[in-house]
Amino acid sequence: MDVERRPGRRGRVARGPAEDSGPVAEFARRLWELKRAAGDPSYDRMRDEYGALASKSALSAAARGERLPSWETSWEFVRVLAVGVLGGDEDEVRHEWRGEWERARDGLTAGPEAVAVKSRRTAFVLAGAVALVLVAALVFVFAVPFGSEPAAPAGDASEFVADVTVPDGSEVAAGSVFVKTWEFRNAGTVGWVGRYLVRAGSFGNPGECATPERVPVPQTAPGERVRVSVEVRAPDRPGHCQVYWKMADEQGHILLPNARAVFFSVRVI
Repeated sequence: MDVERRPGRRGRVARGPAEDSGPVAEFARRLWELKRAAGDPSYDRMRDEYGALASKSALSAAARGERLPSWETSWEFVRVLAVGVLGGDEDEVRHEWRGEWERARDGLTAGPEAVAVKSRRTAFVLAGAVALVLVAALVFVFAVPFGSEPAAPAGDASEFVADVTVPDGSEVAAGSVFVKTWEFRNAGTVGWVGRYLVRAGSFGNPGECATPERVPVPQTAPGERVRVSVEVRAPDRPGHCQVYWKMADEQGHILLPNARAVFFSVRVI
């Protein structure tokens, strides 16, 4: 598996399964991209802090792409990140990801991978029964809501005000260049100096929107509003792209890590 080095992380970090490796790998790639977009939390944190009702091993396996996870495991992976961290509408997120999961399932049963799956099915029956017992136990243990995320650094806070240009869902021409602008308010008591919005993750189909890796945030005193813009080049083919951004300092350290990411989402025509 390809690997890359990430700032602030030790060792080698997997890039995730390649999308052209089949429907299961493509679905796993989307899960992996979602995890990155949500700040790349650990699987322990997804369970113990965000409240995912699935085991660490099940969550990890879902993003590896070796076999299609159950819908229940997939939804727990998606729910805590796309809804809990990134603030998506639960019904819309469920509908979108259920469709993605069903396409992966149908592609698996219709393609060459189905032969290998059938040959392993008998061996998985007992393991599946054990997994059901474990999932039931996890549902019982984690049914009680978890505590809130750790507090942001004292006095530091950001408030999203508005999409100034290119509202989410806008249509843009393939290959075109546009400028996305957001407006924020410094809602804390700490002045913003030497800050940036850094690209934290994206979804793209069939290709990603091209952007700088970071854009500067103008100096902003507590209580003031500020506008931040990024130039975007749309993919050359129709589809969609959605890019997430987090605030960081000059060294690339994420600030306000528990705040929801800001993003833009466009249809490419």
